[in-house]
Amino acid sequence: MSVAKPLPHDAAALHVTGTARYVDDIPTPRGTLHLAFGLSTVAHGTITGLDLAQVRAAPGVVAVLTAEDLPFANDVSPSVHDEPLLATGSVHYLGQPIFLVVAESHLQARKAARLGKVSYDEKPAILTVEAAMAADSRFEDGPRIYTKGDVEAALATAPRRVSGRIEIGGQEHFYLEGQAALALPQEGGDMLVHSSTQHPTEIQHKVAEALGIPMHGVRVETRRMGGGFGGKESQGNALAVACAVAARLTGAPCKMRYDRDDDMVITGKRHDFRIDYTAGFDESGRLLAVDFTHYTRCGWAQDLSLPVADRAMLHADNAYLLPAARITSHRLKTNTQSATAFRGFGGPQGILGIERVMDHVAAELGLDPLAVRQANFYASAKAHGGQTTPYGQVVEDSVIRELVADLAARSDYEARRAEIAAWNARSPILKRGIALTPVKFGISFTLTHLNQAGALVHVYQDGSIHMNHGGTEMGQGLFLKVAQVAASRFGVPVEKVKITATDTGKVPNTSATAASSGSDLNGMAVKAACDTIRDRMAKFLAERHQTLPDAVRFEGGEVIVGHERYSFEAVAKLAYENRVSLSATGFYKTPKIEWDRIKGAGRPFFYFAYGAAVSEVVIDTLTGENRILRTDILHDAGASLNPALDIGQVEGGFVQGAGWLTTEELVWDDRGALRTHAPSTYKIPACSDRPRIFNVALFEGENPEETIYRSKAVGEPPFNLGISVLMALSDAVAACGDGSRYVALDAPATPERILMAVRRQQGLG
Repeated sequence: MSVAKPLPHDAAALHVTGTARYVDDIPTPRGTLHLAFGLSTVAHGTITGLDLAQVRAAPGVVAVLTAEDLPFANDVSPSVHDEPLLATGSVHYLGQPIFLVVAESHLQARKAARLGKVSYDEKPAILTVEAAMAADSRFEDGPRIYTKGDVEAALATAPRRVSGRIEIGGQEHFYLEGQAALALPQEGGDMLVHSSTQHPTEIQHKVAEALGIPMHGVRVETRRMGGGFGGKESQGNALAVACAVAARLTGAPCKMRYDRDDDMVITGKRHDFRIDYTAGFDESGRLLAVDFTHYTRCGWAQDLSLPVADRAMLHADNAYLLPAARITSHRLKTNTQSATAFRGFGGPQGILGIERVMDHVAAELGLDPLAVRQANFYASAKAHGGQTTPYGQVVEDSVIRELVADLAARSDYEARRAEIAAWNARSPILKRGIALTPVKFGISFTLTHLNQAGALVHVYQDGSIHMNHGGTEMGQGLFLKVAQVAASRFGVPVEKVKITATDTGKVPNTSATAASSGSDLNGMAVKAACDTIRDRMAKFLAERHQTLPDAVRFEGGEVIVGHERYSFEAVAKLAYENRVSLSATGFYKTPKIEWDRIKGAGRPFFYFAYGAAVSEVVIDTLTGENRILRTDILHDAGASLNPALDIGQVEGGFVQGAGWLTTEELVWDDRGALRTHAPSTYKIPACSDRPRIFNVALFEGENPEETIYRSKAVGEPPFNLGISVLMALSDAVAACGDGSRYVALDAPATPERILMAVRRQQGLG
């Protein structure tokens, strides 16, 4: 079979030679026009004057559009139509698009966009959690609350209690390929859109709405993205709609791509959180009750903030059984970029909250944090006894106890912890720390109807296979994994399968490639389509040989019937000549899901993916500078479809997660201007920031649920393994004190924050 083989990425050679084609590489017709937005220079205010005379007179400018010039819906929101493409009389964040420039070149459009003169009646901007709470500025009428058990009673009777707060910063997606779109007018008013998007159907829907035509009049194609990480789930809507509207107006192809600075200023980020907590526990560190309050800074428009905040609540338990829990979530509206989807979709923020609690409890008791974590793990699958999450889902597939025990042994955790303590005792300047943190991550869209996928498969008469599905390729290897599934169903080498661009004209009503569900959903849809064709071929051959279809085997590039062996190509040709249909669609919907987000009760996830990481760090107590010395990871990918790709995802996810919690700091000034808006001011991890020793392995085992070849999703869960770095840094800082004060290290743990935490431990601040 082609599955389970560590095959290289299908576009690897194209990536390294620079020949992989992205939206900006598509040859454009003569006369293609280029677009740029004119942006707000204040965070909140009413527009009192708009002078665009110099913009219209600028070299190369063909047209300038404001909200009044748009023919139909002026909206690019993925949710509640609260996000106009162009501002309508008021602005709500610094960087909001106000007008659109259409010019003969990209540079001309950008230069002209800076010439607009906008006057404002400026209003106070709500920028912080405190300001939003004071103004009751929020999405939804009040906080969302999920509860399990009697939290007040459990806290009141608990032998020990801790309370605290953690501030968690946001994160810029920093995909290598920026946002881009190209719209090509077609006959009859139709529109073809090439978009760097994780959600082609969303682009199709928003473009159709903006042009006032049915969705069948818009075709969206996405061959690949140069990274997405959630930042292209909804943020590409504005570019695609702008290009389509301008193309309809001018009759010319229109293209738009953001400069990196514009991209960072305009688009949304990971949601930053503040989490307050109170936990009750016994002398062994066993939790009896936890009370969380999440403050989520959502930005100016709703976007996907409600499901992001929901998922943070759904992961507030991580891998731990909480006998009593209350999670209160405030979704706050602020005059900043509209925060959006980002790898993990709120889950990492929720997980970090409970990991802080575990760390704090261990410090309070003077115990090894790993021992406290192990004391609270969900029971293993065979002995779960009906243990439930705070939202009522039974955790019946847990492998976290076995996985963590395996990793602790592999990484020599206990001996290293003792050695680090001895080293710290004789090292006054440099301090080392170590931490092991687990992850339990729910797999499925929490909006139930999105858990569906379609596919289209053709087998040609020469035996070659053409495959299309609703998932998008952003470098994660989805297309290859699904091609491996198709090849395995027909028993042929994966080279026989042609991987084609995602196209709304081939597979309709697709869900976003998000929620780590790409392989699960699209793999099963492709399997269904392939099996339909294979069964037709088998039935045809069985009738020809007077046997049963079950006697026909597809393997090793051959089709075997009794003692007869045919090449797959020969069977395809025979089937075609005998008028057997060799084309089929496939469809899949995730089973067992039942979720009421208002009550916070049900089964939102088909299954859980598990993993754990041990990270060792060193800090300089004089400067706060730090390094990751070693990381060992053991991650649960079920029966992996492609171990090479999955290990790559684990490695990349960990580094990105560590970056979120250490170097990647978003800074807004008092005016609401994003100051970290370029590579010069925003620090993503470089190759030199990876652990010096980096050991990654996949946990052996199958998914107990019936997923594609019993594999598990591997896109988002490993991101959370980066939490081990923050906890290891906290451990290193703790070595600077006498244990009387908890470190309470916020994220991102920049050198400045680490230095301040060291000073607190030393009694100097």
